[in-house]
Amino acid sequence: MTTSQAAPAAVKILIAGGFGVGKTTMVGSVSEIEPLRTEEYLTRASVGVDDLSGVDRKETTTVALDFGRITVSPELVVYLFGTPGQERFWFMWNDLVNGALGGVVIADTRRLDMSFASIDFFESRDIPFVVAINCFHGHNTRPPEEIRAALDLDPRIPLLVGDVRQRTFSRDVLLALVDELIEAAAPVG
Repeated sequence: MTTSQAAPAAVKILIAGGFGVGKTTMVGSVSEIEPLRTEEYLTRASVGVDDLSGVDRKETTTVALDFGRITVSPELVVYLFGTPGQERFWFMWNDLVNGALGGVVIADTRRLDMSFASIDFFESRDIPFVVAINCFHGHNTRPPEEIRAALDLDPRIPLLVGDVRQRTFSRDVLLALVDELIEAAAPVG
């Protein structure tokens, strides 16, 4: 006699943000598997097309998506989908968001304007999200209140500050999103 086990429930989370803010890094820092990456080297063709200000030493970029997995339990698996950051690839976000329960917007205080499109994306679709300020090499030049005001974030949207290279910070960002998803699913009344 064989015992069949039900497939685990799958939860899809989208990791979004501007070019070079740390989406690929976050997926890699928490994924239990070697992440699927669609990184390609930047070429001369991107000159004048991609804004490299603030990330002028960046050599590669995501051209489709990043994919990682976290097995929470035998009954629950979380799939992470990192979006491409360049504006010319944003059309893919509409396909990547299908089935997503929530999202993470990663922002860099040196280029907060790169976050507006991601925030608008989730807000316009009523998808719960959190914002993670990625402090590259400990660099954060602004207090959280100033960042929140600059991003015009609703006070209810969680804003976390840390380094996405650190597994514990990336985990905490995802846990904050889980709290948002639970709150969004709670009956009103």
